[in-house]
Amino acid sequence: MTRLRVGLIGAGGISRVHADAWRALGAEGYVSSVQGAEAIAEEFGFQAVDDVDELVGLVDIVDIVTPSSTHADLALRAIAAGRHVICEKPLASTSVDAARVVRAAEAAGVRLFPAHVVRYFGEYLRIKQAIDSGRLGDIAVQRFSRAGSAPQTPWFFRESTGGGVIRDLMIHDIDQAIWFAGPVASVYAVQNPPTVDDVVPAPVTSHVVLTHANGVISHLHASWVANGMPFRTSVEVSGASGRMRHDSAEDRVSRSDTAAVAAATDYLPPMSPQESPYYAEIADFVAALGTDADVRITPAEGVEAVAVAEAAYASIAAGTPIALDTLELVR
Repeated sequence: MTRLRVGLIGAGGISRVHADAWRALGAEGYVSSVQGAEAIAEEFGFQAVDDVDELVGLVDIVDIVTPSSTHADLALRAIAAGRHVICEKPLASTSVDAARVVRAAEAAGVRLFPAHVVRYFGEYLRIKQAIDSGRLGDIAVQRFSRAGSAPQTPWFFRESTGGGVIRDLMIHDIDQAIWFAGPVASVYAVQNPPTVDDVVPAPVTSHVVLTHANGVISHLHASWVANGMPFRTSVEVSGASGRMRHDSAEDRVSRSDTAAVAAATDYLPPMSPQESPYYAEIADFVAALGTDADVRITPAEGVEAVAVAEAAYASIAAGTPIALDTLELVR
């Protein structure tokens, strides 16, 4: 392949790990954003472009790292121009829009890569390999937890336009639960405190129970907590023959989860490409472009994660479990 030309749309915190990966891969980079594009361009050797459509016209692949409410529109614009697309999670604010993006990419003959980076974390990959090899036996129960400082940008909290702790934070573990145990049949969710006037307050905690089609039960917890609290994740999968677990805090001899001054990017992995799962994710996408091979997540799975998050919000509103059939969405 000739040198890959990449257009990064967005210049928030997550854009830097994407830009760092593209730089390490030797891509020719362009960036466009409402604000911050010049800083990204200077830091990573990209060229800042004022207009999104102009950027799309300059590149081979578009990498969308903008607020969730903009994902579907930007992806559809890039697809209509015949560009391959990488889109940060969630693929869209609603499952209907996410499925529309998938169908558009299929019709245009371009590749669409939902960026669910946790599939590229070694700890989670090892659990997936143990499940697939049969080492844990038939899986019965899965538990996931993810918590960190509440975001400081208002759009994260507006559930009707793609925000909310389930759709933004828990969606990582929703995707892992599906990856480990397969399709979800029903969803039950609670949240405390409740959403008021479309805005979820912070601190906030959500708990979601997934019943998978094969009978596996997944318990998922996500919290946006006080500013300065350290970011922490954990996972435990129990089967008939064994159990595997990981807790991101256990590599420290002792830890007191009390509020402290923390960087805005505390949730991000190391910036070195050799260590970053974001690099592994994007490198996998690039390799797939060159060989037409599959990657670790399919567009349909990106839709399913959005559908499960959507069902969780419906369950909170109704106070009852919500049945789910995501197969209809991508047909």
